Amino acid sequence: MIAKPAEAAALCGGASWYSLRSRTASGEMMNPSAMTAAHKTLKLGTKVKVTNLRNGRSVVVRINDRGPFIKGRVIDLSKGAAGRLGFIDSGHTQVEVEPLDGKAYKGCA
Repeated sequence: MIAKPAEAAALCGGASWYSLRSRTASGEMMNPSAMTAAHKTLKLGTKVKVTNLRNGRSVVVRINDRGPFIKGRVIDLSKGAAGRLGFIDSGHTQVEVEPLDGKAYKGCA
């Protein structure tokens, strides 16, 4: 019998937003209204689905920067993405981050 590969875990944790006007790790200028995000290890250009676990809203963003650098946070989103996810006022929320690479991911516990 051939064993099936284990499902990869979705990335779960905190998210915050930022709207600086500076160059991102990809070399492009940060656009606060774009659907982009910063992640420590995902390949630049990767598209991910981010779901706000507090209200169920989801958005697809492209990784174009590095971060976050605060313990417990898994992604920093552009202000535009945070607005669509509904957490501008609070500044942070709990999210599930699912890379859109065709692999199967387990949801957050």
